[in-house]
Amino acid sequence: MFAAQGIGTALKREQNIRFHLLAAIIVVIAGWLTVLSYTEWLVVILLIAGMIALEMVNSAIERVVDLATAELHPLAKQAKDMAAGAVLVFAVASAIIGLLIFLPKWL
Repeated sequence: MFAAQGIGTALKREQNIRFHLLAAIIVVIAGWLTVLSYTEWLVVILLIAGMIALEMVNSAIERVVDLATAELHPLAKQAKDMAAGAVLVFAVASAIIGLLIFLPKWL
């Protein structure tokens, strides 16, 4: 129940989650049109789920930091920046893996 509420809150309040969901829909359609293998689908699904989950963790960290302090504290900024950095690392890796899966099929 709480997990479903958390997903609902993320979808309603976090623009980045909606962006990643739209990107996921586009990737799934591209995968369906490209006819991915079973293994490629496993990788794509794991990357999509990981990206959305990591973005939700990032959003949760931002909210907890905001709740803990209203002042601009260097540690609060570092926590938010590191969480956002983790999302960026996973997004770049996901994009590279996506290119490795899709480009050979399209060229």
